[in-house]
Amino acid sequence: MNMTNSRVHKSLTNIKVGLFFYLLSLFLAFFSRKIFLDNLGSEFIGLVGTLNSILGFLNIAELGIGSSVCFFLYKPIEQKDKKVINDILSILGFIYHRIGFFILIAGVLCSLFFPIIFKHSIDLKIVYFSFYSFLLSSVSGYFINYLQIFLSADQRNYVVSIYTQTISIVKTGIQIFLAYYYKNLYLWVGIELFFGIISYILINRRIRKEYIWLKTNASRGKALVGRYPEIILKTKQIFIQKIKDFILTKSDEIFVFSFISLQMVAYYGNYMLILNKIIYLVNVFFNGMGTGVGNLVAENNSKNTSKVFWELTALRFFITGFVVFGLLLFMQPFIFCWLGTKYFLNDIILYLLLINLFIMFSRGVVEMYIHAYGLYADVWASWVEVIVNITLTLTMAKFFGLVGILYGKILSVAGIALLWKPYYLFKAGLKQPYINYWKGMFSYYLIFVLFIVLIIPIRFFIIDIKVHNFLTLALYILYIIPPLMIFYFLVLYQFTKGMKYFVDRVPLLSKILKNRNRR
Repeated sequence: MNMTNSRVHKSLTNIKVGLFFYLLSLFLAFFSRKIFLDNLGSEFIGLVGTLNSILGFLNIAELGIGSSVCFFLYKPIEQKDKKVINDILSILGFIYHRIGFFILIAGVLCSLFFPIIFKHSIDLKIVYFSFYSFLLSSVSGYFINYLQIFLSADQRNYVVSIYTQTISIVKTGIQIFLAYYYKNLYLWVGIELFFGIISYILINRRIRKEYIWLKTNASRGKALVGRYPEIILKTKQIFIQKIKDFILTKSDEIFVFSFISLQMVAYYGNYMLILNKIIYLVNVFFNGMGTGVGNLVAENNSKNTSKVFWELTALRFFITGFVVFGLLLFMQPFIFCWLGTKYFLNDIILYLLLINLFIMFSRGVVEMYIHAYGLYADVWASWVEVIVNITLTLTMAKFFGLVGILYGKILSVAGIALLWKPYYLFKAGLKQPYINYWKGMFSYYLIFVLFIVLIIPIRFFIIDIKVHNFLTLALYILYIIPPLMIFYFLVLYQFTKGMKYFVDRVPLLSKILKNRNRR
């Protein structure tokens, strides 16, 4: 199997495994939550969410390190340089051990304030037992399981997914049984801790067994840090980028609560639940390709690298169209069938949510290539996004509420994401004239806008007929979406090189379309 076929095979395997476990865990998540709420109580489930949020904040110390190390592994993996791979992973072990100690100490200090934070709520005994269990599980990963970064760089995320998701499903099944029959909070938390550590140990054993030449040592990594100063530099740059992403994605609910109401947080949360599930699904699909692009760049074949860029852009725009067109047509009817008109947000908010989603999805290939080239030196761009977002939101939210918050996010992200990042990539990464980007992208944006114009009348027709149940909704989706997407695909194929490149990878599809063109 040649290098290109191997890369494609690994990408497809990552995607298939990710999708399988996504669908399985999605069903289990809804089912288990109902059981846990009924038998353990909403207060305890709220506590679990709160404690995990605290730990998520503490884990911000890791942001950027895994991505940085993954970038530096692409080339030695391509060249099969085992010595450099061991050096880099030893450095990762040293850094992760330090982070583990930092999170442990920070967690203990944070827990000193629990008597104040949880003063009027649940019993402090279960608070402390739960928090220290979650903390120990989290910290253990930094000492045991840092080698999984190597699997990610080697395009074998599916190995991690198989272990972690299978163990998670077994864990959740046991927790459902214990919650239903024993209703014991301590047992539930204990199972969470046990399976968390077991997951790390099993993945680590699998890696050590399969790659017997891996001889990493965190103590040796301390001595090696000076030989690879670029890892530390790149880590600092990525950290700033990740902090920006963390703030932009996690601040919405805080702003909504601060400027509007707790009730609006719930209404907004219903829409974000749908969007986040879709975002996660799309990310599963494209993250499976991310390390493949990194390995492609490491091959230093500029012509093939550029060709794949446009191929992925076409695929990304097709999926973006599928998601945005579908949500524009059917999100409000779905909310009606699911929760009723009481929970509707107005159409302007829906449009703004979809514009933000479009920006996020359409920038995805540029971001993927920026990561593959390790282009993180533009930390100023991250600060600009954060400062503009906070400034605009604080200014506009006071007068326009949720609309102002969403406007602030869109305006702060659009300029950097759609203008600066492509320029930076083409100048410093692909090393092509920036005009080449817009020559290629113009057709995608024009086609997308024309289809939005086409869809708007269809949307108002669907709203006018008032879809009242899920069966009717499903029928309209089946009647409208398949022909719409076939038409969209054919237009992209006709007017963009990227879609032609993609079709050439699928022999059957290529044969059908070429026969059609001959008629």
